[in-house]
Amino acid sequence: MKKNKILEEILNEVDKHPEIMSRREALKYLTMSPLAASVLAGATVGATTASASSSAKGRVVIVGGGLAGMSTAALLKNTASDLDITVIEPDPTSVSYQPGQTLVAAGVWDKEDIIYKRDDFVPSGVKLIKGAVTGFDPENNKVIVDGAQEVSYDQMVVATGLMLNYGGIKGLDGVITSSGADNAVVRQKIGKNGTHSIYFRDGAVDTWKGIQELIAKAKAHKGPEKLQALYSMPNTAIKCGGAPMKIMYLTHAHLEKAGVADKVELTFNTNGGALFGIKEYNAVIVKQFEKRGFVWNFAHNLVEIDTEAKVAIFDKHWKEKGAYDEDLDEYTMVTKHEYKEYKYDFIHVTPPMKAPDEVAKSAVGSGQGWVPVEKETLQHVKYKNVWSLGDVAAVPMGKTGGSARKQYRVLVENMVASMEGKPLASKYGGYTVCPLITGLGTVMLAEFDWSKKPTPSFPLDPTQERWIWWLLKVYALKPMTIYGMLSGKA
Repeated sequence: MKKNKILEEILNEVDKHPEIMSRREALKYLTMSPLAASVLAGATVGATTASASSSAKGRVVIVGGGLAGMSTAALLKNTASDLDITVIEPDPTSVSYQPGQTLVAAGVWDKEDIIYKRDDFVPSGVKLIKGAVTGFDPENNKVIVDGAQEVSYDQMVVATGLMLNYGGIKGLDGVITSSGADNAVVRQKIGKNGTHSIYFRDGAVDTWKGIQELIAKAKAHKGPEKLQALYSMPNTAIKCGGAPMKIMYLTHAHLEKAGVADKVELTFNTNGGALFGIKEYNAVIVKQFEKRGFVWNFAHNLVEIDTEAKVAIFDKHWKEKGAYDEDLDEYTMVTKHEYKEYKYDFIHVTPPMKAPDEVAKSAVGSGQGWVPVEKETLQHVKYKNVWSLGDVAAVPMGKTGGSARKQYRVLVENMVASMEGKPLASKYGGYTVCPLITGLGTVMLAEFDWSKKPTPSFPLDPTQERWIWWLLKVYALKPMTIYGMLSGKA
């Protein structure tokens, strides 16, 4: 993929929002700014662009054709053209741009702006099976598709993504297997009557409607008490851990724009013990919350919701000393619970998330569901010809598109090395990036790794909210992903 293709796609995005920036202004910025130039170059020049260099042969099956799986297929084909590669993926829009759902929910993009067809991004020479893997048999190196077809492999990559378990909250029903999958059951409760969630495409569209309804309600509100907007963070690992805060920031920005921010109290209830897991970013976010008048509560997990009465019940939990253990010379710690009701006018639900049952209950899964891999090499801990990346892989802090962008290159290099009988030299360091949208026009680009320290890619203070990162989020990241990463060159 040539650099000018990505540039043209960035400019196409600019054309959709002339009120923010013209194509001429964008070209001037991209030409004159070394920082913008480095971002653009990173989508193409920073990747391996040479022709296939490995003579490795064998059958590779990739379970899952989303961003992680399809990018892996592309890079594998670029690296070892003789490989027989098959991607198994049932969703016809599996490569759609999920990070854009926040912008859809904010009214910045339309749903159509983030939908891409799987079949348009199958790499040349790669086979596609339009089905779902319903069984794993790693002992015999094969998978079962749709309960019938057997597909054998020499190497397998598990990149199924995760499941949105709305049914894990009492009062809600259903599980969504992917962002664009059938969501009829979930939408019986989510997407209406002030109850919303951006974690699936239709839900993001409904969230934008919900924000507008909240604004209208605030404009008509005359009482002394503020309207209540709630935002939840569950007790499971989730994809894009910053998204629940992003939609809160964006709701506030729209309320402020409409002149009614003083009529709505925004409360963030998280199961965790901090707003953000990296202390440098957490300290700044606390100040941002204070400045905007947000309320937040730790150790609060959403366990039940009555969407008709608009009441959410959170499990407030804490540890207390229990009985004294003389052998260990310490007290046991007992978890205590208090169930607290919150009435709301608007709520954003972040569902509990889990690995697909077909993975979790198979030999390649684990007690926690996620695929257990060596976190640096991404090789399965038991089956050395099985690999995993993306949302389903059991690695710390790795459920973002930015993480997958680092992981797929490590995985391909190690898989090819393994097939060639070489050591696994490539290491994933836990890189994660969260473009934390803090308003309409500002983003804090939070980059970090397993050191739990900021790891900025650019010579700017990473804790600052900046307009430049808004431009990166709105204009550049989608083309870099769709036309860079999915070609195996970003």
